[in-house]
Amino acid sequence: MEDRTAANERSRTREPAGRFDHVSIALHWITAGLVTGQLATAWLVGQGPPGAMAALTAHRSLGLLIWWVVLARLMWRRHFADLPPFPASMSHRQQQIAKLNEFGLYAVLLFQPLTGLANTLFRGRPFVLFGWRAPAILPPGKTVAHLFLAAHEVGAVALLALLGLHLGAALFHEFGLRDGVLRRMLPWTARTSVKAP
Repeated sequence: MEDRTAANERSRTREPAGRFDHVSIALHWITAGLVTGQLATAWLVGQGPPGAMAALTAHRSLGLLIWWVVLARLMWRRHFADLPPFPASMSHRQQQIAKLNEFGLYAVLLFQPLTGLANTLFRGRPFVLFGWRAPAILPPGKTVAHLFLAAHEVGAVALLALLGLHLGAALFHEFGLRDGVLRRMLPWTARTSVKAP
């Protein structure tokens, strides 16, 4: 009975999370869409012919686009973003885990396109980006290409793990804790002010 009373009290005193600014929200969902496309094209490449080459071209192009969008997100975050505080119900440890997950995602999303591009360049063959046929820039380096491919594959596993944690935490906050963490990044919810503690 005491546990239920304490839980009800915490629920009543829990403050809803504030909202991110519109540009941060837009960049977040653009990134999410691009990463979804990237995962889909990676899967299609793995299926082999007949569509593997077109999927690989799309995968490379999306990777480069993701790199620029993530860079724009970091620049916006650093100079202009409206970053709401974490809800008061989140412990310091939970906040640190959330920050580590966020910056881990940024790091992997910047790392992945670079390892993929390096793998492509060290194959020593022409390739297509956004419909433009790029010439072979570097001589073939099979060993180096394989090293970058291995790094790209490790990065893909790390990306899936971080995305799983990110999505799982967002759903837990929304449906378990009901503290508004997910809603602060949804584009269709109303902006609310958060009282200072």
